[in-house]
Amino acid sequence: MSIDAAFSRLEPRGATLREDVYSVIAEAILDGRLEPGLTLKDVDLAESLGVSRTPVREALQRLERIGLVEVAANRWTRVSVPDHKLYEDSREFMVYMMGNALSMALPRCSDEDLETALRMLDDVIAASDANDHGRLVQTNATFFRFVMDAGGNAVMRTVMDEADYAMRRNTVGWQPYGEDPVERRVDYLALREAVAARDGESAEALIRLRHRVPLGMTRR
Repeated sequence: MSIDAAFSRLEPRGATLREDVYSVIAEAILDGRLEPGLTLKDVDLAESLGVSRTPVREALQRLERIGLVEVAANRWTRVSVPDHKLYEDSREFMVYMMGNALSMALPRCSDEDLETALRMLDDVIAASDANDHGRLVQTNATFFRFVMDAGGNAVMRTVMDEADYAMRRNTVGWQPYGEDPVERRVDYLALREAVAARDGESAEALIRLRHRVPLGMTRR
């Protein structure tokens, strides 16, 4: 798809314009309007969005930092092409972050937050029992976003917010929950028990083992 066809013009909104430009370009990469390998020119993007080149350049710099865009100085800027190693690196990162979020949040979150987390985990289990992969992905994401917020670590939240687009693009097709609903249910019930007990260490270990990224793992 051409850059002109990928976008609608943005309405200038002051300080939020930078975030709008960044989000619009990132979403276009995620949904394929800007396909892997496509050359990006700031002047063309700015014209299509109806903005100046400055917020476009800033957006491309941010997208380069998270790996959605790659740049060869004075030659080209283009949408990056994810490969298997990037997929594996992203999967590993997400599993560690999920485990860390549980480990931090469970000992310190309020009783109200714990009850909310358990209700969300019940939604995860129900989606798993129904073998509804789309709902399982959505309920898991909702659960872990809530846990991360409940942990109260602002640095982790900032890192995950910045990494969100990259993780969504790099882990497309990831099915980390296993194919067997019976096995999944056993694992999720064990996780629920650890969460209810505020046992962050056990919850973290269960997450990593379920996704085959165990504690103490070293790279080969």
